[in-house]
Amino acid sequence: MIKKANIIDLAPLSSTSKIKIPLAQTPIKAGFPSPAEDYLEPPIDLNQTLIRHPASTFFGRVSGESMCDAGIHEGDILIIDKSLEPYNGAAAVCFIDGEFTLKFIRIFRREVWLIPANPSFPKLKVSAENNFLIWGIVTYVIKKMTSSAMPPFPIKSDIK
Repeated sequence: MIKKANIIDLAPLSSTSKIKIPLAQTPIKAGFPSPAEDYLEPPIDLNQTLIRHPASTFFGRVSGESMCDAGIHEGDILIIDKSLEPYNGAAAVCFIDGEFTLKFIRIFRREVWLIPANPSFPKLKVSAENNFLIWGIVTYVIKKMTSSAMPPFPIKSDIK
C-alpha cells in the first residue's frame, strides 16, 4: 500500500460570497518592528485576490503529512484550479487508482513522478497500469496558525 496525503471534502467555490476585508497600507514586517501606522488601503475581496478562474476552482482539505516539508499540513485548505495546465514541479491534486493525493509532479523523459515533501513517503512513478489523472493545480494554501506552529519560547539563559 502506498502512503498518500489524501484530499478530503472537495468543494466548489461559492462566487456569490463577497466579504471585503481591510488591508493594512504598509507592509507588515517580519523583521524588526516599525512604528505603527493607522492607515488602511481599500478593502480586498479574497475571492478576487485568490481566485483567477471561479468556474474551475475548488477547495480541498488536506489529510496526511506527505507534504509537511513544503509547509502543507493536516487540515490545511487548498485552493485548486482545474483549468491550469500541469507543469513540472507544480503541487497538484492527482487522482490515482481510486484515490486523491497531493504531491509535486515531476515530468522527466515522458515519465510522470509524484513526489512527496516528506522523506518518510515514497516517490511514485506513474505507469500505464495506473488509473491516473492530474485533477488540478494548487494555487494557494490556507492554514490556521496555532501555538503548535510557534517554536518554544526561550528560557532566560537563552536571551542575551
